[in-house]
Amino acid sequence: MGKYFGTDGFRGEANVTLGAEDAFRVGRFLGWYFQNNHGEKRGESRILIGKDPRRSSHMLEHALVAGITASGGDAYLLHETTTPAVAYVTNRDGFDCGVMISASHNPYYDNGIKLLNGRGEKMEEETLSLIEAYLDGSPEQLPYGTGEKIGTVVDHASGEEHYIEHLLSQIQLSFHGMKVGLDCANGGAWKIARRVFRDLGAETYVIHGEPDGLNINRNAGSTHMESLCRLVKDQGLDMGVAFDGDGDRCLCVDEKGTVVTGDHILYLLACEMKAQGKLDGNRVVTTVMSNLGLYKALEEQGILYAQTQVGDKYVYDYMVRNGCALGGEQSGHIIIGKSATTGDGILTGLMVTELVRSKGQPMSKLCRSVKTYPQVLKNISVISKEEALHDPKVLEVAEEVAKLLGGNGRILLRASGTEPLIRVMVEAPEEALCRDCADRVIHMIHAQGYGK
Repeated sequence: MGKYFGTDGFRGEANVTLGAEDAFRVGRFLGWYFQNNHGEKRGESRILIGKDPRRSSHMLEHALVAGITASGGDAYLLHETTTPAVAYVTNRDGFDCGVMISASHNPYYDNGIKLLNGRGEKMEEETLSLIEAYLDGSPEQLPYGTGEKIGTVVDHASGEEHYIEHLLSQIQLSFHGMKVGLDCANGGAWKIARRVFRDLGAETYVIHGEPDGLNINRNAGSTHMESLCRLVKDQGLDMGVAFDGDGDRCLCVDEKGTVVTGDHILYLLACEMKAQGKLDGNRVVTTVMSNLGLYKALEEQGILYAQTQVGDKYVYDYMVRNGCALGGEQSGHIIIGKSATTGDGILTGLMVTELVRSKGQPMSKLCRSVKTYPQVLKNISVISKEEALHDPKVLEVAEEVAKLLGGNGRILLRASGTEPLIRVMVEAPEEALCRDCADRVIHMIHAQGYGK
């Protein structure tokens, strides 16, 4: 993980830790880098830009465009959209790279710059390292485009239509007669999600679909499911689908108003794909944060699983290296390998809806095989993440807890990627046991002098 670019881009509070100057310099590097690597003729450096509706996205978009064109590159604007739309159009239309301006599920005052390679995948670490070096002053200067070599700006809103066509092509059944709630988080999915569900025949009930630049993710979307749960239950809907700010994750709600997590979604899709002979390698890729209940349910179906560190980029990397067709996170980043190069909340929501339609059963019944274990996650501020994680006495207590839990639970210690925190996660049959086991490890971290 780099100094600026974490697992999901360069993210920070707008004009505090991520400003227009940063975006300009990122644009300067991208415009120069792809021009330099693809020849001298202006126009060979083609960069696609999308953004979510938060207020600072306009500022960062203009700064990126200025940097790209100043270096001689051409900037193509997809306007307000989703991260998976940028990924799909980047790959389909042969762009050198794609940029999504978004801080995902963060509040409106944060923003971020996500970079995608020409295949619509997360940008390679080697390229990100070069960008970070430039942000830190190496090299000090890059050549400017002059005369006819100054770049231009192209409206590419039509690209979103191709993405919508792609989404619709993945679904074979009509949703006619289904009542579906959509929580668009006042984010990038608000136009596309509404349209594709209606085009497929669903009667849609849309909430948080009126972005004003300040209300993105505000008590809305996949991190705040309460409103959608109430909507589904009060209106007697068949199900609900919630997205995050940039539309790359999806959680659902069953007909009873109960949240359906990313783990449940992975189980549903894995079973269906296996039945259709589409689950390559008979394996689902998860992160270490997936619930033990998912693994036990998969084992009962004879489906294998793999674990990666937290971050959808790590899930996707494993999928590509090992030829896997399905992977994702408990938080709702679901990657369907044959159809997308990144988590795609709208695609996931469509596929789950189609599955419910095809089975003719309520979602609560389809999900009942996944018996979620109580899970406790506690964060501890520490003076040194590495020392705390490798302290012999801390590891000894963690091992004692693991032996106590045996096959009916687990403990996980990991460092936060962005903050000076150690995260202690425990799963067990009872929540009280989870809390007790987590507290034992936390007590030892403090006893060893690492706690703040």
